[in-house]
Amino acid sequence: MPTAHGPVDPLDGRLLATMRAHPRIGLTELARLLGVARGTVQARVDKLVARGVIGDFGPTVVPAGMGYPILAFVSLQISQGRLREAVQALEAVPEILEVYGTSGQADLLCRVVARSTVQLQEIIARVLASPAVQRTDTTIALSTQIPYRIEPLLGAAARPDPGIGS
Repeated sequence: MPTAHGPVDPLDGRLLATMRAHPRIGLTELARLLGVARGTVQARVDKLVARGVIGDFGPTVVPAGMGYPILAFVSLQISQGRLREAVQALEAVPEILEVYGTSGQADLLCRVVARSTVQLQEIIARVLASPAVQRTDTTIALSTQIPYRIEPLLGAAARPDPGIGS
């Protein structure tokens, strides 16, 4: 769980970018590539984990590679005062990968994967079976125009904020 937030410095940015580029790299090799002591790398990694900047060290699993080629975003409107109940119902559906509380027309936004559009329809029906869910709106992703990326943000985060100290 993150304990503190704040910007990353240039060394943290280089460290994170190198770890992303070489996910199986060891700390000794990472230190060599960055030109710093192994202890420095270990301390930085530990601090980044404690701050919640590094979320995990596991492999990135691609649902399409596992037979779930359909990606959809499902917005949900929840009955007043029944958010916890709705979230519990959503947690029981393995194809729901993420759920975010949102502002605007919808209360929750879900990232959902499915083996087919028929299965997607079954997942939505399962979600709607919860009395806590009033309405859904589904958008199917047809293609990925910009895949998940963090490297541009790492570069920007490691630069000083021009608004600070002005």
